[in-house]
Amino acid sequence: MSQQQDPTLLPRSVELSIQVLIVYSIITTVLETMPELAGYRSFFRFSEFVVVAIFTLEYLIRWYRSPDRLRYPLRPMAIIDLLAILPFYIRLTVDLRSLRALRLLRIFRLLKLGRYSRALQTLGEAFRRAGPELAVFGFIVLIVILLSSMTLYYAEHEAQPDVYESIPASLWWAVVTLTTVGYGDVYPVTPIGKVVASIVMLTGIGLIAIPAGVVSSHMTEIIREVRDEGTHETNGT
Repeated sequence: MSQQQDPTLLPRSVELSIQVLIVYSIITTVLETMPELAGYRSFFRFSEFVVVAIFTLEYLIRWYRSPDRLRYPLRPMAIIDLLAILPFYIRLTVDLRSLRALRLLRIFRLLKLGRYSRALQTLGEAFRRAGPELAVFGFIVLIVILLSSMTLYYAEHEAQPDVYESIPASLWWAVVTLTTVGYGDVYPVTPIGKVVASIVMLTGIGLIAIPAGVVSSHMTEIIREVRDEGTHETNGT
């Protein structure tokens, strides 16, 4: 996996400062929701203004330094950078009391750390390479969820018409059971339903292991490529 120098990279000291700022902004985002810190609202607003100003400047500098400025805004990390500052600018024109969910976009600041973490970059590359396999696996999971929902609906509808009133209503049970979460808010009571549930539970254990194995395999492959590349550079080949 050859590593090419990214022309949008900033000086190391600047990037380290931005990493610290990302962590700081997440901490203040958490603290400002605490009722006992309501007296510090002005500080949090000023802090958010400074953070967004720096992140905006970073975004514009990277855009300016990009060799392909037309397509830069469509790059994954550029989109994350934009989403990290978007709530602040939307708030200037829209009353966020009616669009409070937009504040959740600030969580994208955590994803900005992926630009600076080699481990996260390796994980992202592993997911990218595993994309085709994960897509096929996702399709299989969808089929299993639908089959599980349909089977349990016909097994439990008469015994629990309020709980399993339709196949879509049974989807919640199928997802919770296949992921082995098991909230216990809905569960089968008939013998056939319990047999179906047992099969679904056992199936869920295997389904969870498969994507983890696929991604881990690609991560191992990437790490091996990086080590081999480093060895070749050391040997001067």
